[in-house]
Amino acid sequence: MASPPPLVLVHGLWDTPRLFRRLQQNLGERRAPLLIPHLPHGLGTTSIRALADQLGQEIEAAFGPDTPIDLLGFSMGGLIGRTWIQLAGGHRRTRRFISVGSPQQGTLTAQPWPRWLLAGIADMKLGSPLLRQLNGNLDALRGVDCSSFFCTADLMVWPGWRAVLPVGPCQSVPVLTHQQLMRDPAALEVLVGELLRP
Repeated sequence: MASPPPLVLVHGLWDTPRLFRRLQQNLGERRAPLLIPHLPHGLGTTSIRALADQLGQEIEAAFGPDTPIDLLGFSMGGLIGRTWIQLAGGHRRTRRFISVGSPQQGTLTAQPWPRWLLAGIADMKLGSPLLRQLNGNLDALRGVDCSSFFCTADLMVWPGWRAVLPVGPCQSVPVLTHQQLMRDPAALEVLVGELLRP
């Protein structure tokens, strides 16, 4: 059986690469090589498009311009990954994209924040210009094996059912909070199963 491509894990707002420590422990060496870039969000002031460009630079520096990858994004990291895939050419090298608790259809939690103050958070508003652009043409996303995992009771991506991509299957994970999507054993079991899927 051929080895899977490199795996890229993208953290969310107010997180660091340490977020994925338990997922790494559960995966062991079964998904190497692994890239977990640190993408500073400036407390939400940095736009998602700028973070997506930085993500692309990190991927190219680690694996060159052409090596196929799998990508998992948590929370805002899923929207960063999707923006890179759809708007920065990432679809040409992405085999599989896994969105976990990510505001792919916006979140009411972001609604109060003005763009001039917190551009990255404003990008996650329901109907934001970024989301309208992403949802306006899904051709790049349809060429990628996509899946979404969400928490129904999520208060960060609220309502929780909005944390799904417009293409590919979606699955509710039996946890109660946003952070448990990356910490609870039940959630980790689901995600490891997806990451080890042939």
